[in-house]
Amino acid sequence: MRILVIGAGATGGYFGARLVQAGHDVTFLVRPARADALRRRGLRLTGLGEPEERVEPRLLTAAEVSEGSGAEPYDLILLTVKATGLARAVEDFAPLVGPGTVILPVLNGLAHLGLLADRFGAHRVWGGVAKVITTLGDDGDIVRLAPMAALGFGPLDGADPGRAERTAALFDAVAGMEATASADIVGDMWAKWSFIVTISSVNILGRGSVGDVVAVPGGDALGPAVFAEAAAVAAASGHELAQDVRDMAVGMATGAGSPLTTSLYRDVAAGLPSEAEHLFGDLVARARARRVPTPLLDLATLQLRVQEGRLRTA
Repeated sequence: MRILVIGAGATGGYFGARLVQAGHDVTFLVRPARADALRRRGLRLTGLGEPEERVEPRLLTAAEVSEGSGAEPYDLILLTVKATGLARAVEDFAPLVGPGTVILPVLNGLAHLGLLADRFGAHRVWGGVAKVITTLGDDGDIVRLAPMAALGFGPLDGADPGRAERTAALFDAVAGMEATASADIVGDMWAKWSFIVTISSVNILGRGSVGDVVAVPGGDALGPAVFAEAAAVAAASGHELAQDVRDMAVGMATGAGSPLTTSLYRDVAAGLPSEAEHLFGDLVARARARRVPTPLLDLATLQLRVQEGRLRTA
């Protein structure tokens, strides 16, 4: 199986590196600056008190693709960019999509699925959920913050589930990865989306980590209230969230002393563009369409839009 990983950041870099270590045919499509850094240092995994691991990745840039390098279609395209880079990434990898290619995006939210299906056909697009707690270090290394590293995926149209099961078996055999072919991948994506907007809302509305917020009077009520709104939108959309999903989300949104923040909040705090519309704008639009009240999510969305407006003006 020829695998193309779009991006070599905290998510794509980790999963791609594990696949390379297992001997799979993996190429990373990255920006020129990232390619230069990876050629100098290699792709390095650090953290959790374990020895540093280094792989020599096979790399492509968009310019090389347009010139014909690596132009043969790939079997699987693992799409790991943020929503802010999605449109550009699609143009970059489009020449590498063939009749048998499967595109596996692991973005949070759901808005990207329609864009990909419209461009490449729903039969080529799988839904995906990545659960990995990593970040990029100052030197571009992948820093592991927790042992979790799992991928769940499945075809959107329900066709050929056997291919997803074979792919999951292949990935699950890789050390440092867990992989599952999901029978309800869209439901799984709703569960993660609801969790992400809950923690992000706690961070944004409370202006701090989960631990900062729950340490003050009334702070421990914010996470459960936001999650209830997100879960109501999911239910109205036909995806009732399971009790274990609710328990996990509420537990992580109320953890005393927890340093938890989301990458969206960290982007906001750093004054960078965020996935505001992809994660929050799309969710509140679905809430309005289904007449589900979401006052806390609306407020978080408003704050994010003010921030994005300032960035555009600047």
